[in-house]
Amino acid sequence: MYKNGQVVGMTTSARIDPSPSTVFVDIVALVDDGKSITRDPSTPSAAPQPHYPTSVKMADEVKKLKICIIGAGMGGLACALALAKKGFQDIEVFETASNLGFVGAGIQLAPNMVRILDRLGVWGEVEKEAVILKETSIRQGATDTELGHVSLDHVYKTYGYYHSVGHRASLAGALYNGCKREESIKFHFSTVMGGVTSFSPKPTFTAIPRDGEPYTVEADILLSSDGVKSTTRVEMLKQIGATAEIIDTKQAAYRIMLTRDQMKHDPELLALIDGQRATRWVGEKRHIIAYPVSGNNIYNLSTTQPDTNFAAAPSETYTTKGSKSAMLGVFSDFCPLIQRMLNLVPEGEVCEWKLRVHSPLPTWVHGSVGLVGDACHPTLPHMNQGAAQAIEDAGVLGEVLALLPDGSPKSINNALRVYEGVRKERAEMLVELAAASGRAMHLGEGKAKEERDRAFKEGKAVPDKWADAQVQKTIYGFDCMEVAKEAFKEEFGKM
Repeated sequence: MYKNGQVVGMTTSARIDPSPSTVFVDIVALVDDGKSITRDPSTPSAAPQPHYPTSVKMADEVKKLKICIIGAGMGGLACALALAKKGFQDIEVFETASNLGFVGAGIQLAPNMVRILDRLGVWGEVEKEAVILKETSIRQGATDTELGHVSLDHVYKTYGYYHSVGHRASLAGALYNGCKREESIKFHFSTVMGGVTSFSPKPTFTAIPRDGEPYTVEADILLSSDGVKSTTRVEMLKQIGATAEIIDTKQAAYRIMLTRDQMKHDPELLALIDGQRATRWVGEKRHIIAYPVSGNNIYNLSTTQPDTNFAAAPSETYTTKGSKSAMLGVFSDFCPLIQRMLNLVPEGEVCEWKLRVHSPLPTWVHGSVGLVGDACHPTLPHMNQGAAQAIEDAGVLGEVLALLPDGSPKSINNALRVYEGVRKERAEMLVELAAASGRAMHLGEGKAKEERDRAFKEGKAVPDKWADAQVQKTIYGFDCMEVAKEAFKEEFGKM
């Protein structure tokens, strides 16, 4: 992150080694070399800004730049919308799927994400079904004993937005609806990206429609938000003679959605879905995090456990149909409350995800091409910041590209490098922090676990980092769009 012309952030001794460890990782140190460009993250933020100025005065040649976006996930949709709001007139989004029939599980809507959604004009739609979290509880999986409790009452007063939770489909749907309201955005569904053939001066790639002939697309700017399996990333690294190792985390996840009808006959379960609390149950090499979504009508559970399904049958897929009996076996030593919830999952509706990341990239930018979201910073889910960081990418790209003085390839590359400068260290810090937090949650019996539990009890540096108030300052208090404008002002002319 930028402060006074320097990139600073949080540092941690934990590198991207997401495998379980017996070493307890203490809280990361906050590195702060000076006063924030906009404000110190520890001070209260301004109230929500629904009228944040989006369009800016741009030269006609900049407005007319052709911007192509690969992928219509969270990052791709947010990029398209952010650019349209700034006044760009020619935005094309290429998506492999035939339509955006949104599925998925719950998602945490942290203030750093909500701030951007509000400025893009879509937060109101998401907010209707969102549930405001008032507290978090970290509990021992086997006994349901509370290890730590964190109130979230301070979040709105400090950052201007609540920490809410919602359904992933609600967020994606709101972004898509926002895009459909913009005449400058055109979607190409059922279209596979065949590969980038030129990165500069005009990015060029092959588009392959499912029911048509391949054709060549030439753009002024190409933003690739094509996920953890990004082909653009692979081709970009080849161009610069680099590689990024895919890291098998040896972890997998179940995503479970329970309805009110399923839970209403059990008073303890009904209290969970009616509440405003996120609960994390932790055990050796495993945990479950759960919270209500969709106006308290659905209870979302996300698990992390050792990977056995994918390891037994290696393949290119990252998802597979899971077995209910296997799922129950993974958490067989967890408390009766968990057993009752997991038993409510219908047979045949168990889906398991493999959790993979890759080592940090040497760059996110080459020529007039930039990577976005999981294409450049895939993360474990333990900080609940995956989608938020993709949306931060979009917010920053909207700011820096709108400030272009002209449409030359040199200027475009410089603006993309400013984007990378604002985003790369911050995103990679959160990837590392998620891995470290996972290790702390998954400790087995021993001294390290005793130290962790003592830290929970003392309530100082919370080992579950996403609930730690000091970490929240750095994540929630960072206004990436304001920092991007200042960074452009400071850095663009030096390039």
